[in-house]
Amino acid sequence: MYKDNDLAAAPTRAEAQATSSRTAIDPRRLSETSERPDKISSTPIEDVQARGDTRGIKLDAAGVAGVRYPAMAIDPQGVARPTVVDLEMSVAVPAESKGTHMSRFLQILRENEQPLGPKSVVDTLRAVQERLESAEARVVMDFTMFLEREAPVSKAKGMADVDCGFVANIDGEEIDLVQKVAVTVTSLCPCSKEISEYGAHNQRGTLTVEIRTRKDDHGVPVTVPTGEIIDAAEESASCRIYPVLKRPDERWVTMEAYENPVFVEDMVRGVASRLIEDERITWFKVHARNYESIHGHDAFASTTWSR
Repeated sequence: MYKDNDLAAAPTRAEAQATSSRTAIDPRRLSETSERPDKISSTPIEDVQARGDTRGIKLDAAGVAGVRYPAMAIDPQGVARPTVVDLEMSVAVPAESKGTHMSRFLQILRENEQPLGPKSVVDTLRAVQERLESAEARVVMDFTMFLEREAPVSKAKGMADVDCGFVANIDGEEIDLVQKVAVTVTSLCPCSKEISEYGAHNQRGTLTVEIRTRKDDHGVPVTVPTGEIIDAAEESASCRIYPVLKRPDERWVTMEAYENPVFVEDMVRGVASRLIEDERITWFKVHARNYESIHGHDAFASTTWSR
């Protein structure tokens, strides 16, 4: 038990708090003295990156990667839908320069917000080239495009997703732009259908299409709508993938695939045949991968073509 004189000597709660606030030390400040400088400098701060380098080694690229940024993607129906783009942005660094200014890449993104597409990529590429004062610049964008799709019989609607991307390079006035689309499809094995008394194995697969197009009078690659690339991929498979299926739809897609059997090699050749006929396209790479349902491995095929 406390004695009366002990209680009289005990500090009040307010006094204790005041004392604690005077003596407590912020652990983040342990390395700082009472005479630490102001955090905001009143004099110009040296740009260390501008000091230069004497080792005589040019860097092919220096920049930022893993940048995630909100954006709008225009679906094949012309609807702008929100997405998140994963970016890599870089410039070549001359041998005499120490490095590049990393923060400027993010400033460019903020200042050049527009729907994703070949135009926005080229505009961003030129802004990087100009702002960072480099003849050579590179921008890589990967994002998911969402599109509304209805089931073939019930017309039930859902959101399908397609992985898209751009790889853009500029050197002086010369622009190189690769557009990429990865589409999930269904394929049914022709061999399985032929040798079985009934049924045939099928599986999901991915068709990845990369293209380069001819350039207009200003040296800018012409646009091939993403929807056309998606159609070329899906129409070369056994059946499309639908986000929502009711029982009548499941019957329809099962029979649709059965009526259109294709090997992984057939899908690649089917897409390639369509792209070759498109005069806008000057180069492409088509890669198909089946996530096999009766094997412990996957099957793939690919081809590259240029005009």
